[in-house]
Amino acid sequence: MLTRKQHELLLFIHGRIRETGVSPSFDEMKEALDLKSKSGIHRLITALEERGFIKRLAHRARALEIIRLPESTVPDGGLIHARSKGFTPSVIEGSLGKKNAPSAVASTASALREDVMEVAVLGRIAAGTPIEALQDNTRNITVPMDMLGTGEHYALEVKGDSMIQAGILDGDVALINRCDTATNGDIVVALVDDHEATLKRLRKRGDTIALEAANPSYETRIFGADRVQVQGRLVGLLRTY
Repeated sequence: MLTRKQHELLLFIHGRIRETGVSPSFDEMKEALDLKSKSGIHRLITALEERGFIKRLAHRARALEIIRLPESTVPDGGLIHARSKGFTPSVIEGSLGKKNAPSAVASTASALREDVMEVAVLGRIAAGTPIEALQDNTRNITVPMDMLGTGEHYALEVKGDSMIQAGILDGDVALINRCDTATNGDIVVALVDDHEATLKRLRKRGDTIALEAANPSYETRIFGADRVQVQGRLVGLLRTY
């Protein structure tokens, strides 16, 4: 699925290539989508490439190839589900970037739906519970794309106070980038001995791995590297007051 901005950029690139034979510049894309910086365009292009909609052509400036197109309608929530290759949507000239919305409330609601992604909350991160046992989603949450970056993500409800000095509190929702490697110092979801999952800071020490708490009441636990499996890296937190 695509966010509204990803969908708009894909159609803009597709239309420009059909019209001129070359893909638009980053400045042209930024202006078309009414973004303030080109970094947002870089993120959108990377997301489209990872989802198989476009391809960057090596050793050629401004070279993008459209692989497939999504359906043209945007369901509630601003998320778009791709159809099969070869489907060409009907493009209607819209009010991209214009400020003549019917009301301030409607305009604000529309803005809040842009650049968001649904993330599955897989359950609680607690000792004795492997991630694999949490695959039946308890619910989905809507998260701004800027909080996630690229790759696959899931969310876990934090239980306990072992990471409070890292700003992670009991009841927070941890946003996790699914991965199996981590950099020294990353806060990760670590699966120990294939049965105990925990959210801790990872430190590599020779042939061992230390899982550090952020609370002096908890001790650092040290394991052989073959006993710890990284199942994701913390990229953000959501908190309800």
